[in-house]
Amino acid sequence: MPENTAYEVVIGLEVHAELITQSKMFCSCSADFFGAAPNTHVCPVCLAMPGALPVINREAVAQTIRAGLALNCAIAEDVRFERKNYTYPDLPKGYQVTQYELPQAVNGWLDIDTPEGVKRIGVTRAHLEEDTGKLVHENGVSLVDYNRAGVPLLEIVSEPDMRSIDEVNEYLTRLRQILIYIGASTGDLEKGAMRMEANVSLRPAGSQELGVKVEIKNLNSFRAVRNALTYEIARQEKVLRSGGQVEQVTLGWLEREGRTYVQRSKEDAHDYRYFPEPDLPPLHIDRAWVDELAAGMPELPRTRRQRFQQQYGLSFKDADILTAERPVADYFDALAAAVGDLMPPKKIANWVMGDLFRLVNESGQDISHIPVTPAKFAGLLKLVGARSINANTASQVLKTMFKTGEDAQAIVEREGLAQVSDAAALEGLVDRLLAAHPDERARYREGKTQLFGWFVGQVMRETRGKANPNVVRQLLQEKLNG
Repeated sequence: MPENTAYEVVIGLEVHAELITQSKMFCSCSADFFGAAPNTHVCPVCLAMPGALPVINREAVAQTIRAGLALNCAIAEDVRFERKNYTYPDLPKGYQVTQYELPQAVNGWLDIDTPEGVKRIGVTRAHLEEDTGKLVHENGVSLVDYNRAGVPLLEIVSEPDMRSIDEVNEYLTRLRQILIYIGASTGDLEKGAMRMEANVSLRPAGSQELGVKVEIKNLNSFRAVRNALTYEIARQEKVLRSGGQVEQVTLGWLEREGRTYVQRSKEDAHDYRYFPEPDLPPLHIDRAWVDELAAGMPELPRTRRQRFQQQYGLSFKDADILTAERPVADYFDALAAAVGDLMPPKKIANWVMGDLFRLVNESGQDISHIPVTPAKFAGLLKLVGARSINANTASQVLKTMFKTGEDAQAIVEREGLAQVSDAAALEGLVDRLLAAHPDERARYREGKTQLFGWFVGQVMRETRGKANPNVVRQLLQEKLNG
């Protein structure tokens, strides 16, 4: 290729998400294995003992259908499990049970936000399979832990529709958000509950023909995805500009060295020798069951964000923050309903994203379990809206509420924090303050108008923050400018 050739990157993703179920995919072993001693969540079925027969986990099928619905997929009525034959040192059977020819969900999409607007990323399929075990390499030997082997795993395969690393990051962020919202997966990257593989190729800009792709396997963080793609795109461009050809291979990612490496030459589907799993019957999915699952789906993140913008008049940014996590969105909906017309939704949002988020982050708690319920927080904001207390006092009251779980009204009454708005009561204090600072008053009248804020601060200090700032400003303006 000429040196001045411009290249376009083409990226597709395969995302593996462990599903939330009580038991494994084909046996009754607990799927809650994280932190357990190695090989303690195993049984004859997931260890592939002779004569042990698998049974399909109904909840795993339900979770896959929910994910398919959330990704706008068509839900197949007839699905089948097959054996994928490959050398799996971390699967006792030596093959993986998965869906291939008849997957659970197909032909969907996920909309992402880009600087150019909304972009639709195609979802080829979402199918159900079993996870592998975990290999541990230490002291020159390889050890295997089968606790994870057989855990229900959802694989979501996208179309090669992404054209930048930023689009990849947005796709992964929104996909993870959806899976967590619907309760299908924890999306916990640190625990390996979500892992990614990227297919990437380059082609001359404007070309419709796909270039030779490589697959980068087992990326366990968004950072790893970004770094691996950055390296691989640069590597492929260098090969093409030097007149070489990119080879279709499967790559691994060395995080410490910041580079990809060849694991094996790329296999095609026929290399896996798929055939129907003889120990499992084909599944027929009742349409009534699908309709029941669809009726129980929560409001999805994008729809909820749009509603927050329309119903509450919030900006895209504020609505995106408040709907990023379902518990936060639920909290805000309940809070806004409880406060009603006593405070504009934008101010309510500021309180949540400011003082409340700060306290939640400092405590390390989930917002669903904090002592300040939406009803209690609404009680505090109603006092602010009614001007019974000012914002500074409310911040202090909220801290106490977070520690004790008390109602705002009880704290205000006990501490004597009610706001003083009586002009007559404040006028004497303002007069005494001005009389005690004749020099500052004279300097203000000579043009040092920035002293006005200083006078306000003095009044607020004398009243321990209980004075109504608006009344104080009005009185000072009358006195200083009169």
